Amino acid sequence: MKIVFATNNAHKLKEVRHILGDTIEVLSLKDIGCDVDIPETGTTLEENARLKAEYIWQHYHCSVFADDTGLEVEALNGAPGVYSARYASMEGAISPMSPISPMSHDSEANMARLLRELGENNNRRARFRTVFALLLKRDVCPCGCTSIKEEHLFEGIVNGEITRERSGKEGFGYDPIFRPDGYDKTFADMGEEEKNKISHRGRATQKLCEFLRENERLRK
Repeated sequence: MKIVFATNNAHKLKEVRHILGDTIEVLSLKDIGCDVDIPETGTTLEENARLKAEYIWQHYHCSVFADDTGLEVEALNGAPGVYSARYASMEGAISPMSPISPMSHDSEANMARLLRELGENNNRRARFRTVFALLLKRDVCPCGCTSIKEEHLFEGIVNGEITRERSGKEGFGYDPIFRPDGYDKTFADMGEEEKNKISHRGRATQKLCEFLRENERLRK
């Protein structure tokens, strides 16, 4: 089975392909010739995941899944949340829809802002949450001349805390300052295999993978 993952993020692709293995061929946006920066204008993770998947569905007419991930920090009322990837570039902005600076998606700047805002606050509780939106092309008749769109959502959550200093060189994003519950090291201190077993994206991907495998089994 082939399916499009609506991203060109090399880290995400590697992580998801590693988890899905050889049973499902995952294509990137580059693989299908899509070089558009799909707008993420939603106010929730679910909305952004749907927007990205829907764009590919409308323009390429194929099964697709897309994700959005947010780091939700308790002491910051759930921020940065849906704006995690561009948190630093939004500092001082009038609204989330204000023009984005060249610092957008700058992981170091994002971590610096988060640590600065938390300061000496002893409440470091946080969670990573990933949402996948899957749009599955379902043929209505044997010849495939008519198809319908099925939509499914999958969520993965990992709880933990924000450390006071960066640690580790693996991973990406906020990984160097997020320590999951039950561990004495950050995501960035873990190897890929260890992280995938417990990560938010890993958990959401496992749910997605199980669904797709079951779907394939029922079609045979």
